[in-house]
Amino acid sequence: MNESTLSRRSFVKTASVIGATSFAVLPSLHGQQAPSRKLRVGVMGLKRGLAHIRGFQAVPNVEIAYVCDVDKNRAGEGALLASQGQPNPPKVVGDFRRILEDSEVDVLSIAAPNFWHAPATILGCEAGKHVYVEKPGSYCAQEGEWMVAAARKYDRKVQQGTQRRSYDSMIKGIAKLHGGIIGKVLYARTWYGNNRTSIGRGNPAPVPDYLDYDLWQGPVPEKPYKDNLVHYNWHWHWQYGGGELANNGVHALDIARWGLGVDYPTRVTYLGDRYHYKDDQETPDTGSAQYEFGEQGASWEGSSCLSRKEENLAFCTFYGEGGSMAFDTAGYKVYDLKGQMIGEREGTPGDVPHFQNLCDAIRDGAQLNQEIAEGQKSTLWCHLGNIAYRTQSVLEINPATGRIKGNPDAQKLWKRTYRKGWKPKV
Repeated sequence: MNESTLSRRSFVKTASVIGATSFAVLPSLHGQQAPSRKLRVGVMGLKRGLAHIRGFQAVPNVEIAYVCDVDKNRAGEGALLASQGQPNPPKVVGDFRRILEDSEVDVLSIAAPNFWHAPATILGCEAGKHVYVEKPGSYCAQEGEWMVAAARKYDRKVQQGTQRRSYDSMIKGIAKLHGGIIGKVLYARTWYGNNRTSIGRGNPAPVPDYLDYDLWQGPVPEKPYKDNLVHYNWHWHWQYGGGELANNGVHALDIARWGLGVDYPTRVTYLGDRYHYKDDQETPDTGSAQYEFGEQGASWEGSSCLSRKEENLAFCTFYGEGGSMAFDTAGYKVYDLKGQMIGEREGTPGDVPHFQNLCDAIRDGAQLNQEIAEGQKSTLWCHLGNIAYRTQSVLEINPATGRIKGNPDAQKLWKRTYRKGWKPKV
């Protein structure tokens, strides 16, 4: 089967044969009537997706119409949660494409693994759905470009799940920063710490009967199942994820980019390694990514297996000519040049404002707080940091486009390979 767009009849006929199914499987529903005041949502991926269910149900006049997971146990958990929060229970499916077939669904909400973010988003846009997609939103830089192109081609609202963009405290704090509360901003330092344990050495094992492993892999080149990969440790394998930088670094670097008021760096490097355990993890557990912008700079430092709580570092700190401004999960503190705190604000973290913002954009034309093009600029910082690490090089970047200059080894990591029939097309 080739990768061309299939008819609806062909899609239905071959839907159960995932590995042979074309990527462009659905008819375009672009041009359908605008959604009613009531929005119907399908949630894909039911670990983080449980928070999506709660978040959307907290928005007035929104119904969870579908819950979807390749793990039957997780699908059942999602169905139970959604049923408790609304009059009508959701439909339960294992294949998210069943959601896209329903013309009455307005939004596809994606909380599946990173390697599903772009493929599902692009198919969702093609099917006429608006999309909420978790961070980082793409597995590689090329996918980010495709996602933006799909949102534009099909005129869909696509919100990336870097949700601090919708926190009132963050919005007001960044406004103060841009207003000159610490003078000219020169540098942003971001930090992440955790106490992750070893993932061990995985062994070949039978696929559990509750898991559709073939569909779990989806667009990714096929590998045999092993017992320490699903559901979370895929993050630490280059085949599936982008390590801690793409997992959590994207949140802090998005704040850094927002505060600095920049898009793309001029140079990027990453120093670090896998220090703590001898196991299957391929991505670094400790390291520092550096970003240069000419007159400004930024860094991300991560320590995944030793949280360093005694260091008490802020999530993102900006340094200016007149002092510093440190943002935590939701609030901030302002310091003068002598280190004396001269202002602070506490904030309330939560997903609901970000889901509300998407619904407002769909219903009333409100501006998205993290439209996919802006979100993918921040995600690109993570991709570039990982490329620098994997090639052990300093990347020279075109600051107008974010593209890597020269460096053939780095250029190869701009994109990825896909299982036959699953390469995204826009």
